[in-house]
Amino acid sequence: MFKTRLLSGIVLVAAAVGLVTAGGDILLAGLLLVSLVGQFELYRIFGMEKSLAGGIGYLGAVLYYLDLRLSFLPSFEVFMLGLLVLLMAVYVFAFPKYQADQVFAAFGGVFYVPVMLAGIYQARALPAGAYLVWLIFLCSWGCDTCAYCVGVRIGKHKMTPKLSPKKSVEGAVGGCVGAALLTLLYGFLFQEGMKLSDGEVFLLAGIAVAGAAISMVGDLAASAIKRNYGVKDYGKLIPGHGGVLDRFDSVIFTAPVIYYLGKFLM
Repeated sequence: MFKTRLLSGIVLVAAAVGLVTAGGDILLAGLLLVSLVGQFELYRIFGMEKSLAGGIGYLGAVLYYLDLRLSFLPSFEVFMLGLLVLLMAVYVFAFPKYQADQVFAAFGGVFYVPVMLAGIYQARALPAGAYLVWLIFLCSWGCDTCAYCVGVRIGKHKMTPKLSPKKSVEGAVGGCVGAALLTLLYGFLFQEGMKLSDGEVFLLAGIAVAGAAISMVGDLAASAIKRNYGVKDYGKLIPGHGGVLDRFDSVIFTAPVIYYLGKFLM
């Protein structure tokens, strides 16, 4: 199992590095594919992955990503309103085929996976995006690794005993501190390329702390959904890791946070 998990992890990291480094349309297309798979995994929990409501959710993801590239929608609010009205129309005219939770899952799934994950593409498109975008992964996967190491060594106080008994307060603090230290190292290594002052590098570390904290919320939120519906993993696409949502649960939450903090603070 460890060998399988390690090999698939290496392949996953290599694919992520390739897509993010390429940027532009290649990154956008890759994120759309990952988003659609993630939506499918989420919708499957609600028993609607192959339904009309689910199809509208997938269509919403495609339209949103096309708009990121072509800017043809009037506004994001109009897009989400139209999506909600369309799903509600399906709900009432097909009644009682769908349950209310399925319809709201179809709607929320568009925002939860495609829209939030698109923060990677948006961060990559910022002036210093070629460097800033990597904070998303430092904050999520870096925090996760540091939190695990610290939690195993000194973790005593359970953070969410009923949801995830193995996660500790000490591990969470270690994850945030670890993400900040990794970001400081990264910031000073690429300070010239990012054209940052020493103070801005420390600001970057502060952004990393926020991103790391939010990444843990994303991780726990994905676990809570699985617990609610008695599911162990979202899928089996990534050997040893589970599905897309099992591996990208924290990244989904970190991506928009890093994008907006980077956009307005850097």
